[in-house]
Amino acid sequence: MSGTAAATPAVATRTAVTIFVAFAFAYFFSALLRAVMATLAPAFSAELGLGAGDLGLLAGAYFLGFAALQLPLGSALDRHGPKRVLLAFLAVAVLACAAFALARSFAGLLVARTLIGVGVAACLMAPLTCFRHRFAPALQLRANSWMLMTGSLGMLASTVPVQALLPLLGWRGLFWVLAALLAVSMAVIAWGVPRDERAAAANEGPGGMGGYRDIFRHPMFVRLLPMGFVHYGGLVAVQSLWAGPWLTQVAGHTPEAAARGLFAINLSMLVAFLAWGLVMPRLLRAGWHAQRLITAGVPVSLALLVAVVALGERSGATAWALWCVSCTVVSIAQPAIGQAFDTARAGRALSAYNLVIFGGVFCVQWGIGLLIDLLRALGWAPLASFQAAFAVFAVLCVASYVWFLAFGARVAPAGTAARPS
Repeated sequence: MSGTAAATPAVATRTAVTIFVAFAFAYFFSALLRAVMATLAPAFSAELGLGAGDLGLLAGAYFLGFAALQLPLGSALDRHGPKRVLLAFLAVAVLACAAFALARSFAGLLVARTLIGVGVAACLMAPLTCFRHRFAPALQLRANSWMLMTGSLGMLASTVPVQALLPLLGWRGLFWVLAALLAVSMAVIAWGVPRDERAAAANEGPGGMGGYRDIFRHPMFVRLLPMGFVHYGGLVAVQSLWAGPWLTQVAGHTPEAAARGLFAINLSMLVAFLAWGLVMPRLLRAGWHAQRLITAGVPVSLALLVAVVALGERSGATAWALWCVSCTVVSIAQPAIGQAFDTARAGRALSAYNLVIFGGVFCVQWGIGLLIDLLRALGWAPLASFQAAFAVFAVLCVASYVWFLAFGARVAPAGTAARPS
């Protein structure tokens, strides 16, 4: 890790728990809103007559608003502090959910969905920035894993629980309830998260309000960029989209069986992130810093991906769950990026890397689909088309790992320079 990273003061356990729970409450609903369109798609098709293209655009509008705000968000986090920024963004999310519930046209839904993405854009970056300011390195890694666990819980809630509520509330009523719960989350954050005095003080130092050039050129960022874009982005792309079509079109599952398989995949991810949070402090004390864990863990993920592709129709939900769980090791890269920079630039560093990840999600999701369609148009069978597309993805994952290894000698282990004195 860069020697410029400042030591992080310890906080009391009770204070740390309160901060985490306050942020996690909001992030839960952020993840639910991200994934809920898959559950609501039949209702939109029936009520508004939306086709597949319209549904895809409506679902993607969230990511458009989300990604567009990442770099401005990073500067705002460093300048104004995570609590203040998140409360301002969540106010937009509350209004956007209300607007979505009131919308009577596709254009209205599209604008509201984009604004929802804007409103929840800070729900992960704000807590990670706060953790960088206030938590010791081992606790940062634990809190990051458990935030991702909370996101997995939100994705689980967007499936069967939301489906059960639809007959009672309808999709418009659901978004009114979500608007109200986001407002409650604002109150919880206002009460449970300390003021941003530490962040404000950090920005009084030299270089506190600098741009992104040094961040994008930092050896740690350069080393982890391809892996974040391809491997981490690909994990989210598979979990949120391509695992489903593989189960139905390759493994021959019914839609109901595929839905149960996706539930199992998301549940396994939740358990994996829970486990990472439990073991990370011990691993760090034993010398297993983030880069060492990634070096050892990614080959397992690559081997499992090759096995899944090779097994073809015999690769079901269990195989994909094992691959997704093995990929969770790359999530450690995100707090490692935050630790590589001083607290005055933590928000920008984390948001810049988040932009890399979500750029990867979009490109991998779209790229796999384009390649499958191309091969199908050339006469390939569904199985061969999926296998070829995922084989290309596997090659890119291997290339990102080779890049990671090639830069290994230039970057000090994350967490070693940021231990509290």
